[in-house]
Amino acid sequence: MLEANLEKDIRRLTTPRAAAIAGILFGLLFAACLILLRTSIPANPSAGTDWIEQGARQIIIALDLMPFAGVAFLWFIGVVRDRLGRYEDQFFSSVFFGSGLLFLVLAFISTTIAGSLIAFHPNGADAALEREIIYFGRVMMIYFSNLFAIRMAGVFMISLATIWLRTGLMPRWLVMLTYLLAISLLIIINLSLWVTLIFPAWVLMISIETLFLNLRHST
Repeated sequence: MLEANLEKDIRRLTTPRAAAIAGILFGLLFAACLILLRTSIPANPSAGTDWIEQGARQIIIALDLMPFAGVAFLWFIGVVRDRLGRYEDQFFSSVFFGSGLLFLVLAFISTTIAGSLIAFHPNGADAALEREIIYFGRVMMIYFSNLFAIRMAGVFMISLATIWLRTGLMPRWLVMLTYLLAISLLIIINLSLWVTLIFPAWVLMISIETLFLNLRHST
């Protein structure tokens, strides 16, 4: 009995720290991917094809980093759900888990399209056809990343903030800030592609806060 209680106490101490570390890794890696893609791919889908050769190296680096960001995000989701334990609400947890997975899948698809455009570019196709295909791929990237993926990230933030509000696991100021940032993602994402950096910045912020709370609790 004593050994079981000791193991449970150790698990309580290490789980939030693991979530914080996974969240910090995701925030840094995903932000790096977004910056690499945003600086190498023009916001205007009709910007021609010169950007493919100029930004190919940056896009390839983003492709290499994205799987590691995805693994860190999955670890983050799993550890956050584990931390909720018996406080987990089935409805909001289902929305939280489902929106997180949808966000990750859509982000992977958007990045894969960017890599496909690089692979297609030097194949010697007709110039007019090449412009059409690259334009189509660029529009697909915008829809997958901005219209769907980031809005799923907003739903992810709202559901998690609601769980925090009902359980008291996070400070109230952080819950209110999460709601505000999530609404920003849902509404003003079309104003600028750089708004997408709100999500990894938020994950990084709550991960640092979780780590701080865990260290203070340990002390």
